[in-house]
Amino acid sequence: MGIGYWPVGIPRDVTVDAFMQAYGTFGYKLCYDGSLEDGLEKIAIFGIGPEGSEIPTHAALQLESGEWTSKLGPFEDVRHTTVDAVRGPVYGKVVCFMSRPRP
Repeated sequence: MGIGYWPVGIPRDVTVDAFMQAYGTFGYKLCYDGSLEDGLEKIAIFGIGPEGSEIPTHAALQLESGEWTSKLGPFEDVRHTTVDAVRGPVYGKVVCFMSRPRP
């Protein structure tokens, strides 16, 4: 494929599992929810499709303030107060949350 970065050794598949494995190479682990927790940086992976077989479409990053940031296509990053602010027909819904110690 040769387009964009993808971690070595992770299947280059458009599946939630492959995306979770890719984020795992950066220290992210599956977590319960997107609530703000001191010392943790969280991401939300969005997907579209039947529950359990969603196709990943987007990821949002939680900021230290508890707000979220998203890159919407080729446009600038946007901030949103809730993770669900970008939920809808384009990105779908949050499929899972992952966290790691805040750098």
